[in-house]
Amino acid sequence: MRESVQTPARRLTALARRVDAATPPGRDRAVDALRALAILGVVAGHWLVTALVADGAALRAASPLGPMPWLAPVSWPLQTLAVFFLVAGYVCAKSHAAARARGTGYGPWLAARLGRLLRPLGALLALWAAVGAGLVLSGADPATVHTLVKLALSPLWFLLVLLALTAATPLVRRLHPLWPLAVVLHVDLARFGLGGPAWLGWVNVAAGWLVPCTLGAAWARGEPTRHAGRVLLAGGAAATAGLVLWAGYPAAMVGVPGAPVSNLNPPTLAAVTFGIAQCGLALLLREPLARWTRRPLVWTAVAFANLSAMTIFLWHQTALMAVTALGLLAGRPLPGLHTVPDGPGWVLARLAWLPLFAVALAVCWTAFRTHERGGTARAPGAKAVQRA
Repeated sequence: MRESVQTPARRLTALARRVDAATPPGRDRAVDALRALAILGVVAGHWLVTALVADGAALRAASPLGPMPWLAPVSWPLQTLAVFFLVAGYVCAKSHAAARARGTGYGPWLAARLGRLLRPLGALLALWAAVGAGLVLSGADPATVHTLVKLALSPLWFLLVLLALTAATPLVRRLHPLWPLAVVLHVDLARFGLGGPAWLGWVNVAAGWLVPCTLGAAWARGEPTRHAGRVLLAGGAAATAGLVLWAGYPAAMVGVPGAPVSNLNPPTLAAVTFGIAQCGLALLLREPLARWTRRPLVWTAVAFANLSAMTIFLWHQTALMAVTALGLLAGRPLPGLHTVPDGPGWVLARLAWLPLFAVALAVCWTAFRTHERGGTARAPGAKAVQRA
C-alpha cells in the first residue's frame, strides 16, 4: 500500500486542527482576534505612511500625508492603537482578577506580565546599538543615523505606555473612563483654547490611552453591552467629525511631518474620541469575530499573531529599513522606496513593496521569535495557546 503524501495544505490543516483542539473552551477568541487586527493595522499603517527618501548620500523620513492630504482617510482604519489598549485593559483586568482569586500577589503577577512584554526588547536594543555604532564609525551621515535609529526605536513609546498602564491595572479596574476623558478635554482646552504651553499636551499620553484601557477593564467586568457599543461608536464618530470639521483638528489620525498639530504625538481629544468610536465598533464585532475564529485555520492565524505580537510590533520598522537599505544596491532611487511620496504613482509603487516588507519581517520573526516565547521555538500547542 502506498503511503499517503502529506501535502503542505494537509499539514497546515492538521496543525490548525491541533491548535483548535488545544484551545481551552473558555478562551475569548474574539479578544485575541481584535489584538491581532490591531497589531496588523499598526504595521500596515507604518509601512504605508513612512517613507525613507534618498537625498544624495543621506536618507530622510517623509510621509505621503503631507503632499497628499486626501490620503488622510487611509489613516482611520490603520490607526488601531485604541483597540490594542482596549484589549490590554480587558486582558490585564481579567488576569489580575484571576491572580487574586488564586492568591497570587500583585508583585509576582506584575513581574510575569512585564516579563512577557520586555523579553523581546533586549534583542532589538542590542542590534540597533551595534548598527548605530557601526554607521557612526563608518562615517555615515549623522542625519541618516538619527533617522534610522529613531525610526527603529519609535515603537518603544507605545511599549512604555503599555508597561505603565499594566502596572496601574488595580487603579484602571476601578477608574471610570469619563475621568481620563475629562483630563484630555481640559488639557486640549488649555493648549488650544487658552494658549497654554505645548508641553501640557504630554499629559494626554497617559490620560488619552487610559480611556480605551478603562473601557477594556469595564468590558472585563461585563458592563458594556451591544447597546453601549452602538452609543460609543456613534458618539465617538460624531465627536471626532465635529472636532475635525469645526474645531480645526487634523483629519489624519497619525502624525504628519511639518504639520502644526499632530493627533497622535501627543494624543489629542480628536484622537481619543476616534478611539472611543473604534472601541464601540470592537464591542459590536465581538460576536461576529467569535464565530469567525471558530474556524480552525482562522484561529491558528489569530493564535500565531498573538504569540508573536510583540516581535511583529518591535521589528516591523526594522524590516522596512532593511528592504530600503538593500534597495540602495540598485544604484538609483527605486519608486515607492526611495523617492519623494508626492503623488498617486508613489502610493501604487509602495503597495507593490509591501510583500517584500512582509518577507523581511518574516526573517526578523524567524531570528527573534524565541525571545518572546521564553526561549522556545516550537509551533503553537496547548501551553502556547493558553498564554493570554
